Amino acid sequence: YVLSSNPRLTHVNITNNTAYDDAGGMLLNGSNPTLTHVTIAGNTAVSGGGMYVVSSNPTLTHVTVAANTAEYSGGGINVSSSNPMLTHVTVAVNTAEYGGGMLFWSSNPMLTHVPISGNTANIRGGGMYVYESNPTLTNSIAWNNSPESIYLYSGTSVITYSDVEGGWE
Repeated sequence: YVLSSNPRLTHVNITNNTAYDDAGGMLLNGSNPTLTHVTIAGNTAVSGGGMYVVSSNPTLTHVTVAANTAEYSGGGINVSSSNPMLTHVTVAVNTAEYGGGMLFWSSNPMLTHVPISGNTANIRGGGMYVYESNPTLTNSIAWNNSPESIYLYSGTSVITYSDVEGGWE
């Protein structure tokens, strides 16, 4: 649990944890940490199976978020009222009801060189669920997510130089 602080985590594994509420692997609240070469895998929670980000602006570089489970939303990452920067982050094989890979709520994330694949949502947003958010994807791949790679409920997604299964406007 990272509260109102800005730690630097390098070469860290956050694996096989369980939360009975939110944030199976890591909870960021009012913080701006830097994560480099971090693996967040095999964690379970109600929301934010791997990571729950609220009112924070983390920088993630060369991070793997994989095989996490959320009962409700954001299997890999659940982001609320935040503006994270993800570069060379792999989001794969996560599951949730909404936003199997990631869920963005009132947020403006920047994703560059981010493969989003093999994630599953039981209802919407296998790879990514977007609600009142404006994510920017550049040089990224969203593929093999179920039921769809990106579900845009509300907001605007700016996607350039990326490959989204099924296409994107």
